[in-house]
Amino acid sequence: MKQVVLDALRVTRRTALVVAAAASVALAAPAAFAQTEIKLGHVGEPGSLFQKSADEFAKRANAKLAGKAKVIVYGSSQLGGDKEMIQKLKLGTLDMALPSTVMSSEVDIAGLFEMPYIVKDREHMKRIEKAIFWPTIEPAIEKKGLTVLALWENGFRQITNNKRPIKVPGDLAGIKLRVPEGKWRVKMFQTYGANPSPMKFSELFTALQTGVMDGEENPLTQIYSAKLEEVQKYLSLSDHVYTPAYLTVGTNRWKSLPADVRKILEDTARETQAFVYETAAHDEQALLGKLKQAGMQVNDVDKDAFVAASKPIYEEFAKAVPGAAQAIDTANSLRNK
Repeated sequence: MKQVVLDALRVTRRTALVVAAAASVALAAPAAFAQTEIKLGHVGEPGSLFQKSADEFAKRANAKLAGKAKVIVYGSSQLGGDKEMIQKLKLGTLDMALPSTVMSSEVDIAGLFEMPYIVKDREHMKRIEKAIFWPTIEPAIEKKGLTVLALWENGFRQITNNKRPIKVPGDLAGIKLRVPEGKWRVKMFQTYGANPSPMKFSELFTALQTGVMDGEENPLTQIYSAKLEEVQKYLSLSDHVYTPAYLTVGTNRWKSLPADVRKILEDTARETQAFVYETAAHDEQALLGKLKQAGMQVNDVDKDAFVAASKPIYEEFAKAVPGAAQAIDTANSLRNK
């Protein structure tokens, strides 16, 4: 009888060990899976260039990764605004992000892309990327604990508001204008006479709807995807700033990924740029027609007047930021090559 009891106890103990081991494996499984998930965040709404770019990159990368890792895209500020996502990159709690204007507040020399009319067109931008961005701006970004894998696009920015058409800088006088979280954009519109206020993109629609803000400035892809035509009357085609989008990773987290995964992600990021540029150029024409159909009153601006009014911003940037004057001269020298 005693032997039977002992045998029963052994079986029970063995069963308990098996159950405990199974539970341990089950608990460890999510952690192991989480390490293969590459989270990519952006602030774009569905249908935006941000969304299209990130989705295309994820599709291409995941096909090449073949299960080694998986890029998962989070949009519409699901992971916070640009500033929050950059902080998460530095902390290693987010893998990838697609910031735009905010980079100029992180890295002074990135303010080059905040200078009005510094970028003529996408071909000009390609020359600036090769001559200035990779040799000068990207290394400065790396010093902040961030690594840029590729330069994509947010686009040429236009002005919308509910007060009046904007044709010359003076028309902006007194207009409460939402701008992104970048100091040079604030300075620029203050110089033009507006009353600019930085605000998260996710808060913009409500601010315009309630009259907290009179207007804003964004690429057409952001205006349309966020349905701003529902709360804005005038669209002025100023093209005042071209904003790149930086496919960015936290440097420490990036180095922790396997080398083959890093190569696939970096190569795919660079090759996706052509898709981004092509999509952006197509959308500019298509979306302008849709915004007109939605009832927005569209007008051109006197760009020469805006360029002339921008001189103080260039002078301040050149004095305030080391290397800025040379970067401006180089960018200008590349306009017609």
